Amino acid sequence: MLIDYKKNIESAWENRKLLREKISIDSVRAVIELLDKGEIRVAEQVDNKWRVNDWVKKAVILYFPLQKMEKMEVGIFEYHDKIPLKKDYDKLGVRVVPHAVARYGSYLSPGVIMMPSYVNIGAYIGEGTMVDTWATVGSCAQIGKHVHLSGGVGIGGVLEPVQAAPVIIEDNCFIGSRCIIVEGVHVGKEAVLGANVVITGSTKIFDVSGKQPIEYKGYIPERSVVIPGNMPKKFPAGEYNVPCALIIGKRKESTDKKTSLNDALRDNEVAV
Repeated sequence: MLIDYKKNIESAWENRKLLREKISIDSVRAVIELLDKGEIRVAEQVDNKWRVNDWVKKAVILYFPLQKMEKMEVGIFEYHDKIPLKKDYDKLGVRVVPHAVARYGSYLSPGVIMMPSYVNIGAYIGEGTMVDTWATVGSCAQIGKHVHLSGGVGIGGVLEPVQAAPVIIEDNCFIGSRCIIVEGVHVGKEAVLGANVVITGSTKIFDVSGKQPIEYKGYIPERSVVIPGNMPKKFPAGEYNVPCALIIGKRKESTDKKTSLNDALRDNEVAV
């Protein structure tokens, strides 16, 4: 069945006139429902490598023109949008605190806790993860199990270009308050990011825990402890400091995966 959906969606992607036909409409809607149930994902691990399912992202993009703007009322609140909200959180085993919002087409695993926060269509959130107050999870972002997204964290979304990888946060990561992670950045398992770390696809990431710095881009290795940094850069008007990220050590394998951010930073002799 998935092969048929993929074929129909690829055809409609190349020829938008096919979106008027029932087979295309039904295929797009079926894929969004499968996303909502967590039965398919925008990106997944295959043989320990992450693979982006382009055709699933295409289905998300094609879903928007099929939807009509509608007024939605929730108590005293009114919305005007194309995408309905998720429902039946009690059946999903998910705790949702008012005013948390998750759109239909996102998946929340059992044990997820959403404080007042936002999860966009296409996103996947693994079991036991905390999405803390005013954190946002963008479209198609992939969040692992037992992750803590602290207050005000911004996880970027991506729909186009369709081949672009989404942001991936692997299992047991701790993302500190006000961190921003965008443009397909991949954070490895059990990494700890201190408050206000900003990482884009072009941000320089330096491992400074050894005698010589090691540079990364777009990837934080497993169990890394990361804090904000800055580095000098020359411009026509002079030399100025620009943001970077510093890996200052490794989270100990023996440490409880639920250890607090402060404990992980203290282990690496960083004042908190």
